[in-house]
Amino acid sequence: MDLNPPPGENYANPRICFFHVLFKAGALAFYILSALFSDSFVIIFVVTVLLSALDFWVVKNVSGRILVGLRWWNEIDDNGESVWKFECLDQESLARMNKKDSWLFWWTLYLTAVVWIFFGIFSLIRFQADYLLVVGVCLTLSIANIVGFTKCRKDAKKQIQQFASQTIANQFQSTIQSAFSVV
Repeated sequence: MDLNPPPGENYANPRICFFHVLFKAGALAFYILSALFSDSFVIIFVVTVLLSALDFWVVKNVSGRILVGLRWWNEIDDNGESVWKFECLDQESLARMNKKDSWLFWWTLYLTAVVWIFFGIFSLIRFQADYLLVVGVCLTLSIANIVGFTKCRKDAKKQIQQFASQTIANQFQSTIQSAFSVV
């Protein structure tokens, strides 16, 4: 992953990018600033987890589809087994995805989890089990999206490779057939 956003390219979906970052920043900012304004752990817990849950939903259902062309979900099949489901745009559409949008999506996804881990370590050091609970819930939501989208991206790459292999094989087969039909 490149640390710098792609040069010379604007965001194709600035509103989606804004909301992709908004709830992450809101949850983190509220968690940090709440100690200054509120002594109520319940309010801190509820608002921080609510903002983090909104972020989870926006990333999973909106920004993931629009910014990187990926979507994931988990179902329980008839046998009670957990089954991951993935959707991705076709190869041509994925190739047209805005690189700056994609860069923002992936970096904020991973960076948010790193910040929650940092807050978790800080809560452990200060022996604040209640705040560790808040961080744990927010980190779990963040990691769920990381795992889902990472698996989805790997599945998309596999589908693209299979499509490319199949296309090459079909082209080769038609070339051979046309060569022998001429003879």
